[in-house]
Amino acid sequence: MLTSRYRSPPPTGYGTLRRATGLLAGLALILMSACQTTGVQNEPPATARPVNRLAEIHTQLGLGYLKEGKKELAWKRLQQALLADPNYSPAHNALALLSERMNLPEKAEQHYRRAIESDPRDSAAMNNYGGFLCRQKKWAEAESYFQRAAANPLYQNPEFAQTNAGLCLLGAGQKDQAETYLRTALKTNPRLPTALIAMARLSLEKGRHLSARAYLQRYLENARHTPRSLWIGIQVERELGDKNALASYRMLLKGNFSDSRESRLLLDSESK
Repeated sequence: MLTSRYRSPPPTGYGTLRRATGLLAGLALILMSACQTTGVQNEPPATARPVNRLAEIHTQLGLGYLKEGKKELAWKRLQQALLADPNYSPAHNALALLSERMNLPEKAEQHYRRAIESDPRDSAAMNNYGGFLCRQKKWAEAESYFQRAAANPLYQNPEFAQTNAGLCLLGAGQKDQAETYLRTALKTNPRLPTALIAMARLSLEKGRHLSARAYLQRYLENARHTPRSLWIGIQVERELGDKNALASYRMLLKGNFSDSRESRLLLDSESK
């Protein structure tokens, strides 16, 4: 995979496009926690056509409404963005995310495809579309879009697509391939929490308990505990026999996330 950091001179409208894609990043993180596909910032090529200012403004407003849960207002704004510019890729990308939230998968796929057709270098859209395909259990097709996103030398965060490919293949049970992607992501960004916790989980599943502990410790240097990280820690320390660490993880899970699935798993495991 290409991870080149080459950056071409910013074209007209570059700053406004970055703001729109930045909003897509935050929104995608909200929508796609399972396979954390992200509408991350994507640098357009130097030959890109100028950004339509009106389409960009409506897209930003639409994304803002969507983050607030105001779907109808978001839909209206994003439709207005496409009236201003029917080929504005960030608007199609945002409408795809909104369609997913509205449980309209066919509409979501249409907009993802249109986003990529409108801008074949839109790695944000390719990354999000890969996540969509992964949730449809179309593993091979999803992987291909993650690869395309990561291979774009203008993509600022190829490690996001690499991590997502790893998470997708991990969900498909393809552990060795998943590990390759996750290790590649961590070479690019050794502090990426999503990749670190995924490697902790993968190491645990492969019986590499010391490695799982190390990845979990690295994760905690960069992120806060979640029910998932605590449950991984509990399983790891049960195997390694550190009773103090085990007790700490148990207390945190029960005390802070008592309604979580992981807390129920802990109670079930202790009742056997």
